[in-house]
Formats: sequence, C-alpha cells, structure tokens
Amino acid sequence: MFEELFGELTLRHILVSLLIFAALIGLAWLFRNLVVRFAHKLGSKTSTGLDDAIVSAASKPIVAILVLGGVYLAGLYLPLELTPREFFIKGMSTVLSLLGIYIVVVLLNAVTNWYLREVLPNRKEAGMNRGILQIFRFGLMAVAILAAVLVALEVWGISSVPVTGWIFEHGWRIALIILLSLIVIVVVGQMIPRLVVSTLTRRTGETDEEIRKRGATLSRVLVGTGQIAVLLIAVFMLLSELQINIAPILAGVGIAGIAIGFGAQSLVKDIVAGLFIILENQYRVGDVVRIADVAGLVEDINLRRTVLRDLDGIVHVVPNGEIRVASNFTKEWSRVNMNVSVAYGEDLDHVISVINRVGKELAEDSQWAPLILKPPQALRVDNLGNSGIEIKILGDTKPIRQWDVMGELRRRLKKAFDEEGIEIPWPHTKVYFGNSLSWDSPGSPMGRDNRP
Repeated sequence: MFEELFGELTLRHILVSLLIFAALIGLAWLFRNLVVRFAHKLGSKTSTGLDDAIVSAASKPIVAILVLGGVYLAGLYLPLELTPREFFIKGMSTVLSLLGIYIVVVLLNAVTNWYLREVLPNRKEAGMNRGILQIFRFGLMAVAILAAVLVALEVWGISSVPVTGWIFEHGWRIALIILLSLIVIVVVGQMIPRLVVSTLTRRTGETDEEIRKRGATLSRVLVGTGQIAVLLIAVFMLLSELQINIAPILAGVGIAGIAIGFGAQSLVKDIVAGLFIILENQYRVGDVVRIADVAGLVEDINLRRTVLRDLDGIVHVVPNGEIRVASNFTKEWSRVNMNVSVAYGEDLDHVISVINRVGKELAEDSQWAPLILKPPQALRVDNLGNSGIEIKILGDTKPIRQWDVMGELRRRLKKAFDEEGIEIPWPHTKVYFGNSLSWDSPGSPMGRDNRP
C-alpha cells in the first residue's frame, strides 16, 4: 500500500518536504505576528476604521492559504504515484480556490459592515441604503456559491457546459426575479410610510403627533400586506421559471383556502374587524384604550390582533374579533377628570377659588403649559359624601398626558390647601345619642326615680 502511494520515497524527499512546509509555516507566522500587527498600528493612526476592518477580516484566511500552500508544495515534491498525485493536486487546488473566493467575500462583507457601522448612521436616508446593502449581501453570497461550484467542476475536469447553459438560459431570469422582488420589498417598506403620512388629511384639532401615530398604524398593515404579496408573486414566478406547473398548486391553494375559510371563521372575523378598526381610525399604536375588558397602551396592531401592555407591564394579545366596544382615552386630546374632597366646615367659594387659582398657575407654568390645552378648573359641587364635600375638576390636555397633569395638580392642591388651612377630610364616624340628658336627671334611665 505504501509503495502504491509513494513509490521510491527517500529520506531526502521527506526532509525537503518538511523544510518546504516549515518555511510556509514560518511565513504564515511572520505574516500573522509582524505584518498584521504593523497594519493594525498603521490603521490606528487613520480616522476611519476601514483599513483595520479589512486587515482583521483577511488575516486568518491568508494564514490558512499559506499553511495549505505549504502542504500543497510539500506534497508536490513527494514521489507520489500518478493517480494519488492527480487526486492530491485536484483536491488542494479546489480547497485553495475556494479559500480565494472566501477571501473576496470576507473582504466585501467587511467593507459592508464598516459602511453600516460608521457611514450609514450619519446619513438621513439610512433605511433605503440599508435595504440595498442587504440585497447586495444576498447577491454576493449567491454569486460566491455559483463561482465555487463552477471552479470545483473545472478543477475536477467535469464539463460545466450544462450548468453554464442552464444559467445563461434560466439563471439570469431567476436572478432578475429575486433582485427585483427584493428591491420592491425594500421600496415598499420605505415608500409606503411616507406616502401614507403625506396623503393623510388633518382632522379638526388633530396634532402632528396624532397624524404620525395614525400613519404608523396604517403603514404597518400596508407594508406587511404589500411585502407578503410581492413575496408570493416572486415565489410563483420562480416556480414557473423552474418549469414547475403551478396550476395544481394554485388549485390546491384555492381548495385549502375554502377549507380554512370554513374551519377558521374566527380568523376571518378577526381580519374583517381589524380592517374596520384601522380604516375607521378607532385607535392607533401609542394610544391608551380599553378593549375586551382590558386597558393598556397599544403596542402593536394588525389585521388579526391588537397587543396591549397594561400599567403592570403585562402584555395582552386581544383578537380583533373579540372587540365589541373600543374606549380610546387618548384620541386627539385627553381630559383631567378628578374629584377633590374638603371638610363640611369649609367655605366652598374660597375652596373653589383656590382650586381655580392652582389650576391656572399650573397651566401657566413653563414646564406644564405645553401639555395643557385647557386649565383644570372646578366644575361643580359633585357630591355630598359621608366624610366631605366632593368638588369636580375638569381640564383638557395633550393625548396621554392627563395622568401626569393630574398627579402634579394633586400635589399642588395639597400644598395650597395646607397653606390656606383647608381641611381634606378622611373617613370618620360621629356618634350622637339623640339628647343631652345627664345620668343623674330624673328622665335618665339611671335617674333618682329609677334607683333601686
């Protein structure tokens, strides 16, 4: 077996091969410890990190090529027989060629990562550029795989004419379909939100923030639906290009759709309800609502469900079909609606004047004025309670800011009431016996006439 592989192998062959391999290993060590370090030092003096990224990405593959090159040259010097030599040369040529392709891909990927990390965040149109770079990465990977296959076929002497012929006939069409579909998906994700915001009509009293929230909700649904539609069209076009008959697939999808329609009526109900919720602008992402007996902040909404997060941080997923009544606490504007109790012995006119003064001062405060649309003021005496008189206070605020304003208003009212000597009551019970008879009076149960 040994003679079939190496033939007339001498000590000289072994020593020379080891020297060749050791020389390439030493060259790899010098490259890794001297050249790479020197390149990193030079890169640290530049303002950009591109050169450092290139050196870091290419250093390991180049070291691998030097080591494998040493194995290749050492193996060539050994007196291998014809067949083993042929397999060895073809195998090492394939590995080195693939490593060369890998180095090109790694370098281009390093440049892309540097662009995404250092250049793109400083640009205004970052979203579109990021999508184009993702398409570039996908295309680069596809080209690298194709080049690796063609190189391997060429090295092993296998005719690549069928592959190249198929590529020239169908491959460019498939690549064009994939490229165009990816571009359309990116464009849909970037352009639809802008078109939605630009075409939305401002309603009476609606602020820029309200328009932005309404546009974000519509954009999420339209972008998701549009991208799925583009993806499905691209898949059917690819199947057609691969000469796969899509008629049975479409028929099967239609039958499955009918079956699912009968079995998933609740899903259809959710989708229809979600469509009307979005079209009628009942609530949007960022609103505080109560739906299906759950109250919370709307974090996400699509055609099927609404995601709420309550004050405890609990996330609730509510199917749109379960929503009968939607109560929106923050649509267009919000309201301060609170009661303040004072003791029965207080002068109500004075109390109301203090409440109105505090509400006016709060509305004129530079910190709170941007949040208040109408100063909180006393509306009426709302209730004669068991322990005190309740006064209703109303005021208008920016959406979702009513709780902040009410918290500050309570704090200021407590301080003002303390300064004015106005008593804020607490629950207590007053015991009344019904008469003022003393224990020693004749009418008392313990009076003289009743003494034993």
